[in-house]
Amino acid sequence: MFNSLMDFISPINDFLYYPVLIILLIGVGLYFTVRTGFIQVTQMKEAIKVISEKPKEEGSVSSFQALMVSTASRVGTGNIVGVSTAICLGGYGAIFWMWVVAIIGGASAFVESTLAQIYKKRGKSGESYGGPAYYIEQALNQRWLGITFAVFLILTYAVGFNMLAAYNLQDSFRIYSFYHPTLSPMIIGGILALVTAYCILGGGKRIIKVTSLIVPFMGVIYVLVALIMVALNLDYLPTLFKLIIEDAFNFQAIFSGIAGSSMMYGIKRGLYSNEAGIGSAPNAAAAADVSHPVKQGLVQMVSVFIDTLIICTATAFMSISSGIAPTAELSGAPFVQESLATVFGPFGPIFVTTALVLFAFTTLIGNLFYVDNNLAYIFGGTPSRSFMIGYRILAALIIFVGALQEASFAWLAADFLMALMALINLPTIMLLGKTALNTLDDYRRQRQAGQDPVFYAKNIGLDDSKLDYWK
Repeated sequence: MFNSLMDFISPINDFLYYPVLIILLIGVGLYFTVRTGFIQVTQMKEAIKVISEKPKEEGSVSSFQALMVSTASRVGTGNIVGVSTAICLGGYGAIFWMWVVAIIGGASAFVESTLAQIYKKRGKSGESYGGPAYYIEQALNQRWLGITFAVFLILTYAVGFNMLAAYNLQDSFRIYSFYHPTLSPMIIGGILALVTAYCILGGGKRIIKVTSLIVPFMGVIYVLVALIMVALNLDYLPTLFKLIIEDAFNFQAIFSGIAGSSMMYGIKRGLYSNEAGIGSAPNAAAAADVSHPVKQGLVQMVSVFIDTLIICTATAFMSISSGIAPTAELSGAPFVQESLATVFGPFGPIFVTTALVLFAFTTLIGNLFYVDNNLAYIFGGTPSRSFMIGYRILAALIIFVGALQEASFAWLAADFLMALMALINLPTIMLLGKTALNTLDDYRRQRQAGQDPVFYAKNIGLDDSKLDYWK
């Protein structure tokens, strides 16, 4: 059955990514980069300043907390396994195209998260929530399209991404002698599914809290390990850059087999890793308590850069600098594990597995946060307790099934579902882009006047009676 499904989806995927998504992603990103005055550079200092701001009301979600939720979902198995897969199957140049997607996509991430803030809703306790489904309905008056987007997001995160995260985690154990091709995926998938179920059914708040504290430290340690690898192989650095640049601009190779090229793998794995423009992070951005929507737009832009320009680059550099040639057989965690083993011996593979365990778990929890938000949108409020229990048990079972799948099917499903989200969100933010740009102009005017920007809808020509939160 899975082979038939793959045969059906593969040609659709190829068309969706080339030419459709490659034009949309780069076109929309470049458009907003220019229209915002290259916000990725000109407002980076401001973005870092905003991250440290405390919320207006005690107990509300801060910009930093919203950043951590979106980063927890972004920084996951894709930062390790996705990068390795892109290099092993697409070539060294894939990392360059991942950088391009991140830098250009930062502007798209800013716009989508700013829109999520503008059109967010106020909850019964004063908290805020929202996302693309909400701004599609609120600004475009198209609830059917909002529901369609919400369904695609639920399928993407609860099915596609969570299956892939489970597969990537269990695959990292393949390098160890105790790994059994049949039993190990079942055991690892079962444990992961049970722990996730325990947490999302309400019993694992302490686990979530502890893991959320550990992951930022793990990210820092991961980057430090990469720096050590590069420092110990410093003579190889010029060769590393040469391999990346030459392969990235080998257009003869790219256009002779576009689907398997470094460009296409870089775009797919870059989009999977940083999620810029596909409409996921705005669900977390809408929850932040800020005085002006632009603040959270800037914060989410930083999240994209943390994910790709730091974490993904760390994986690429530590792997390539080892001198081990990437092959299809090493695709996934083994390429990174064997690379680290050249310097750290047996500790290298264990370190990668530990990182994947932590990254995969927070990814699963972060993904299901997005799903909860969109279920609430579809049902017009939190669904019944019995429905949520049933859905959460099903979500855990999907994680178990994901661990048993083949790599090709897991990646194909994730890529396909992610593309469907992007095909709705990217045109939507283009249609609503003027609102986000006007909001940015309003923010800049207030900053230049020496004020802490505060948002009033009338200042950008919006009727605040049509907004729920910013009345």
